[in-house]
Amino acid sequence: MCVAVVVAGTSPAARSTAQTAPRTGDWPAYGHDAGGTRYSPLAELTPRNVAQLRIAWVYRTGDYLRDRGRFEAAPLVLDGMLYVSTPLGRVIALDPARGTERWRYDARVSLEGDYGDFANRGVATWLDETRAQALPCRRRIFLATVDARLIALDSRIGRPCADFGTGGEVDLTGGLRHAPAYHWEYGVTSPPAVAAGLVIVGSAVSDNQRVDAPEGVVRAFDARTGRLRWSWDPVPAPSTAGAANAWSVLAADPARDLVFVPTGSASPDFYGGQRPGANAHANSVVALRASTGRLVWAFQVVHHDLWDYDVPAQPVLFTLRHGGSSVPAVAVATKMGHLFILDRRTGAPLFPIEERPVPASDVPGEAAWPTQPFPVPALRLAPESLAAADAFGTTPDARRQCRDRIAALRYDGVFTPPSLRGTIIFPGDIGGMNWSGVAVDERRGVLIAPSNRLAMAVTLIPRDSVMAARHAHPHSEISAQRGTPFGMMRDVLFDSAGVPCNPPPWGTLAAVDLAAARVTWEVPLGTVPGVAAGSINLGGAMITGGGLVFIAGTVDQRLRAFDEVTGRELWSAGLPAGAQALPVTYLAGGRQYVAVAAGGHDRLHTTMGDYVVAFTLPGAGAPVPDTIAAPVEGAYAGEIRVGGAAIGLDLTIGATADSLTGLVGRIDSIRVTGPVTVRRAGRSVTIRVPFDYAAKRCAGTIAATGEQWNGARLLEGDVEVSGSCGGGPPEHGTFALWRRAQ
Repeated sequence: MCVAVVVAGTSPAARSTAQTAPRTGDWPAYGHDAGGTRYSPLAELTPRNVAQLRIAWVYRTGDYLRDRGRFEAAPLVLDGMLYVSTPLGRVIALDPARGTERWRYDARVSLEGDYGDFANRGVATWLDETRAQALPCRRRIFLATVDARLIALDSRIGRPCADFGTGGEVDLTGGLRHAPAYHWEYGVTSPPAVAAGLVIVGSAVSDNQRVDAPEGVVRAFDARTGRLRWSWDPVPAPSTAGAANAWSVLAADPARDLVFVPTGSASPDFYGGQRPGANAHANSVVALRASTGRLVWAFQVVHHDLWDYDVPAQPVLFTLRHGGSSVPAVAVATKMGHLFILDRRTGAPLFPIEERPVPASDVPGEAAWPTQPFPVPALRLAPESLAAADAFGTTPDARRQCRDRIAALRYDGVFTPPSLRGTIIFPGDIGGMNWSGVAVDERRGVLIAPSNRLAMAVTLIPRDSVMAARHAHPHSEISAQRGTPFGMMRDVLFDSAGVPCNPPPWGTLAAVDLAAARVTWEVPLGTVPGVAAGSINLGGAMITGGGLVFIAGTVDQRLRAFDEVTGRELWSAGLPAGAQALPVTYLAGGRQYVAVAAGGHDRLHTTMGDYVVAFTLPGAGAPVPDTIAAPVEGAYAGEIRVGGAAIGLDLTIGATADSLTGLVGRIDSIRVTGPVTVRRAGRSVTIRVPFDYAAKRCAGTIAATGEQWNGARLLEGDVEVSGSCGGGPPEHGTFALWRRAQ
């Protein structure tokens, strides 16, 4: 256990800059509040009426991609507006009661490059109480993009705040000790934290490619000006290692002038010979003084990480009522399934933690740390053993495959180091708990934890064999780990049909009594259709004052409600795409809503999309989803997205007699060579555009088929590009066209 302690207090500056308490019906921060509890006091929805929930409205952002991107945002709701952001850098303000658009801003993130985690989990907000209400940018919406920009927007109209940074944005790639080698090596996937008049941001780093990856520096910028106020590096010079980055959601305690940072592993993930020692402050929850960035305390959950066991979840701040006393606490959820409960003032454990011996490495040059911290058994929420006899399979042959795979690999428990033979990492790097995090109902003393259990196989590859391994295993993840003697190969431990080899459930939802440190119930979460109960899940749970737990995140693409007391599933609804996102709840027009982003997940192979779906109870005044076909004629502007290209398109659809016509006013890079045809059937619209592309001396046809959305203001769907340009089968992509204002 690695705890550095400096006494924490409350500074006058923190008290003067603390934000006003959120209104009861709002959802003003990613996890509802600065401490990330994911708890709302709203109680109109109860176990007795939740089965009546119906869709209220559906909105599409226009940022639909067929095979990449992770729309993981938790919408913010405050001041009568709902704010949501996308991986492509779009921020949209909606009427929370009807889902109608108020404004839209586009940061135009490039599609080029393999971002690895091409995700966005939401925005943050800050109210400048010194600025007059009539002035612009009194309330700011902060967007941190996957291409490493921090942008401040006026919450009322969506325009950049000119006094912030340069034209409303700050370039986050500047000033790094290890500069990014390519634009997608360093970015941001989670919303910033806001405290002490500062906007505080971490980073997402491709941390398994090289020893000297970009450092995981945490930086604070003045919320008014964008000026850098402080920075803190978890792996400071002279270390050559990088990363240890805070890619997940930060938490803040404005009253104590503290910000809580969850850090990942130092680079690279699976071999630590070039970063000897415990790698203090990596794989940790770190408390910093929010106003200055000074280290207050740190608690390390994994020493000298060799398993990609980042601290993936937002630290959750709550008051622990235990043994007749009340203690300000922080819950730290980990990929191992370990749950650590600490005093948030000092980092001291509030329940026993044991440093236990763990297996040694057998790889030349590697010195695995001899012990690791383990919480009490009740706070270990994932299995910690896997034997060949445990192998799962839907058929005898599949079970035999899995039994043989498990037997062939090294596995001596949860902290078995990677090896040249191949090692099982269980639970795998998806968790245990992941960025889904945990939710806390402080009033009832209950913590809700979604978790996973999916075995991975990691094999170290001698440097001179990495290229051969890539040819031999084209479907495996193989990373160079440049600067070390070894590359690495990582696979999910599947049978030949793609079914996990470790036994189900592969995902669960559990309730923990915080005062007693015991699990009160645990249930399989969702299903893997046709296989078993208990799905891998990402997104997280939220709790309401009505005694309900709402969660999506599963591969069966449903939003569910559970009874907080018993764990019984009370309601579920199918969604148009995977919802790997945190649901939120809010009050609008006197009604309680539950909303979730449904955008799909490329690696979980859920249906891709760009939907925000809101639910409410039926009755007088309840909105009705828009499903009526409207006239399609009009002028549109948007783009076609194929691969890494985004092709701008202006199109006017007109009517001639009984048919529709299309006129292209602009289409980037290519030339229209014939009539544009338009067909419609109900809400469905098909557009065909013949073209040639002089740069490649080729020609073809774009066939776009989509539907009307957002009150017929958006045409969106799939694209197929056929012809001689691709040099093979048709290329597939998407399109989105917005109707121009009349």
